[in-house]
Amino acid sequence: MSTPTLWLAGVLPAAPLVAGLLGLLLPPAPRQDRAAARRSAVALGVAGAAVSLLAALALLFRVDAPVEASTTWVDLGGLRVTLGLRLDGVAVLVATAVTAVALAVQVYSIGYLRRGPHDDVDVDHRYPPYAAQLSLFTAAMLTVVVSGDLIMLLVGWEVMGICSYLLIAHDRRLPEAPGAAVKAFLVTRVGDVGFLLGIALLGVGAGSFRIADVLAHDYGTGTLTAACLLLLAGVAGKSAQFPLHTWLPDAMAGPTPVSALIHAATMVAAGVYAVARLFPLFERAPAALAVLGVMAAITMLLGAFAATAQDDIKRVLAWSTVSQIGYMTGALAVGAPAAALFHLLTHAAFKALLFLAAGAVIHAVGTTLMSRMGGLRTAMPVTFWCMVVGLGALAGVPPLSGFWSKDGVLAAAEAAALDGAGPTAAWVGWLVWLAGLVGVAVTAWYATRLLLRTFLGATRTPLLRPHDPPALLRWPVLLLAVPAALLGLAAFAPWFADRLRVPGDDTGEAVELVHLAPNLILPLLLLLAGAGVAWAGWRRDPAADPARFLGPLRPVFARAFRLDDVQHTLVVRPTGALARVVRTGDELGVDGLVEGSGRAAVEVGGGLAALHRAALPRAAAGVLAGALLIGLAVALIGVTS
Repeated sequence: MSTPTLWLAGVLPAAPLVAGLLGLLLPPAPRQDRAAARRSAVALGVAGAAVSLLAALALLFRVDAPVEASTTWVDLGGLRVTLGLRLDGVAVLVATAVTAVALAVQVYSIGYLRRGPHDDVDVDHRYPPYAAQLSLFTAAMLTVVVSGDLIMLLVGWEVMGICSYLLIAHDRRLPEAPGAAVKAFLVTRVGDVGFLLGIALLGVGAGSFRIADVLAHDYGTGTLTAACLLLLAGVAGKSAQFPLHTWLPDAMAGPTPVSALIHAATMVAAGVYAVARLFPLFERAPAALAVLGVMAAITMLLGAFAATAQDDIKRVLAWSTVSQIGYMTGALAVGAPAAALFHLLTHAAFKALLFLAAGAVIHAVGTTLMSRMGGLRTAMPVTFWCMVVGLGALAGVPPLSGFWSKDGVLAAAEAAALDGAGPTAAWVGWLVWLAGLVGVAVTAWYATRLLLRTFLGATRTPLLRPHDPPALLRWPVLLLAVPAALLGLAAFAPWFADRLRVPGDDTGEAVELVHLAPNLILPLLLLLAGAGVAWAGWRRDPAADPARFLGPLRPVFARAFRLDDVQHTLVVRPTGALARVVRTGDELGVDGLVEGSGRAAVEVGGGLAALHRAALPRAAAGVLAGALLIGLAVALIGVTS
């Protein structure tokens, strides 16, 4: 790796890392100086993201083939841990998406935390750690992206978990925020245990945790399958895939810019990227890919159906993310990592756009509930059209970005089903393809419902003069609308497609991202059907929710098939009961033994002391009595003699 490229690669995570550490290490400012401290935090956060974005853009035109630089950090009897960077086209493209969204979120947050219903007198005090945590979140994801060693990747992976906990719980005035943060932290930790064990299995087997060494090592089938399945546990947690998906909708308690960062560029994208990074290993473990395919099919349908019955606009988008990540993992399962990564990039653009546009709506109306919105199109025209672009890309409306990337996923699944293409069995292709087609119709339905309920029809409650957001909130939304609309056209550029080649793919063939008719006919028909049904239901009664047509299924979908309740019954309650048993045993056993022995020692000592105190006068009396007797005896002897 040339020196300029190496420096640029190091700047990617280093710039936001330095910004975050400086923001956290600065001493708390006195109350009268908190506004100045907030301005310093703003400057650090924006500068860190901007420098990292510039480095990513520079690398975008410098890195053509995989490059790597590393040095041994620890060598324990031949087991090596290295510090190094590994760059290829995939890493640079993902880094560009991460830094672009991070910069948009940093700028958007300046206005978001100062205006509307979320404003409070303590915001200047809370903003510096908030901006610093956003920077650390960005640095952690970029560490995952450019890492050349699995241990280094794991560090970034875990730091993201800590940052997500802190940011979801940022606004502690909300009673649900601390609980949502704890839930996100614990659920993802469950998966991370498997992820850690999978990394350990791979590293010990190869004698090195360096990614290049791991990819080149010849593992046994059983070892490799076990390692890949363990890694998938971490992917399910981080990327909110079934059955570890339940934390993501509750994470909406965090500020909306945080939701945009988690859903679009960090956290949930990390699992997909990790599988793509290690995809040559998964190709040699078809059983693991089959498990991934089943998980993906369930997740894309579960998330889509759950989104149909939500009233909270942010929860609709959250369940949408769960579903769309399912499309990415489905593409990986059928052996199409390029299609998965393409959808990851387009999803980053349109989902960040949707969350930031939703934040503008929330600030305008003072609520997240769509049942209290409506009629915002004329009052918020800029936000309306940006939301149209974002929802159109989400649903797959041509020629917006999501149309091309989602088609790539469906075409890859169809090819695997019909031709046996890829490393997985044909039934996995059929499963992913059918689930994806159903998901297209359902996604179009709930995207249309969101647009109708929020922007069209009559206003359902009096609003406080809704208007388009100010410049700091408006410009990030407008700029994100450009890639959300046009990024899909990059699929026609061989330069772009070649950069989506995963490590280990040396075929030299161009990656095919564009699939024309007849592959497009059925998805388009399903899209029109889903949107048309939602429109027809709304036209019959614009004041009513189209979700009423779901009938008895509505509460089932609203509670996401009650899987959260199932987890609570099967996991949380038994764990709580076990914890109470352990606590009781600790109190009666360990604590009882320690405290009981202490009490016994005190009681024995007290008894001995009492005996000692009682013995003194008796001893003295005995001595005196003895002396008296001796004296009397001596006297008697003297008298008789």
